[in-house]
Amino acid sequence: MSQILVLSRQALAAMLDLRTAVGAVEQAFIQKSARQASLIPMLYHALHAGADFDIKAGHMPQSHVYGLKLVSWFGHNPEQGLPAMPGTTLLFDDANGQPLALLNAEGIGLLRTGAAGAIGAKYLARPDSRRLLLVGTGAQAACQIAATLLVMPGLESVQLYNPHGAAKAAARLPAIAAEAAGLLAGCGQALDVPVTVAADLPAAVAQSDIIITATPSHQALIDAAWVKPGTHFSCIGADVKGKQELDPMILKHARVFADDIQQAIEIGECQTAINSGILFQTEIAGEIGAVMARTLAGRMDASEVTVFDSTGIALQDLAVARAAYDLALQKGVGAWVAL
Repeated sequence: MSQILVLSRQALAAMLDLRTAVGAVEQAFIQKSARQASLIPMLYHALHAGADFDIKAGHMPQSHVYGLKLVSWFGHNPEQGLPAMPGTTLLFDDANGQPLALLNAEGIGLLRTGAAGAIGAKYLARPDSRRLLLVGTGAQAACQIAATLLVMPGLESVQLYNPHGAAKAAARLPAIAAEAAGLLAGCGQALDVPVTVAADLPAAVAQSDIIITATPSHQALIDAAWVKPGTHFSCIGADVKGKQELDPMILKHARVFADDIQQAIEIGECQTAINSGILFQTEIAGEIGAVMARTLAGRMDASEVTVFDSTGIALQDLAVARAAYDLALQKGVGAWVAL
């Protein structure tokens, strides 16, 4: 009789820290670059107005697992006290096909996405970067801030910008700062830089060294004319057709990297620039894993603008899920269910 380990969001939060997630995602990107892991084409389906789901799947032979994540979006769920993006991750043993774990995908999704944005900064931003700007104050905000501070300890300030106004950013700031502090505390680190609201986006962009965009926008929020030389962008929000956060001219004149080039072209920040003929696929420098593996140069000089198009790939989820599964076995966490 088969058994599966069920890990709730609460169980995951109690044992899985952000540093572990960053390390797991780094390994996922490196394995993909070395062709030691593979992706299965993403499935997306619109259920009805205001609701959709997608399935991302992959295989990680070095970690001895394959699996999938199914995550949905129900825009009106928060009005009913429900999460807007419910989801689950299924992990299987690639030696015999037996299910290993069923995990809450929401908590893993936050950690692995925050880790990806930070990894883009770690490998592509200027080492002397001091100012971080986060555009977007939603569910991703705290993880993006905490993960970036974790991997870029020289940062001295963080600004938050909400496209719907400074008042909304100010209202969210205490909760975001508290959550980021908690995530860092779980890694033995303090939130020891000021986190403030940016009221003027052009001015904030012009002053920032690292900019992370994490919004559901379908139009450019940041104009190329605002960007100073040497800026790094980690673009998180564009993950389905039609989404966009940057002026395509930023990508045209930047050194651009993706987690997966084909996915970036189809649903990522690159899609608008590609579809409008401003950027060509051959102009994308490569995938972030190759930079990490040192088979591809990242930033070429201090004045270059760099962009990491982080669309989100299944290997991130599987790597973090595998790490969580191993921790759960060590700590005796979770509930075993007979199948």
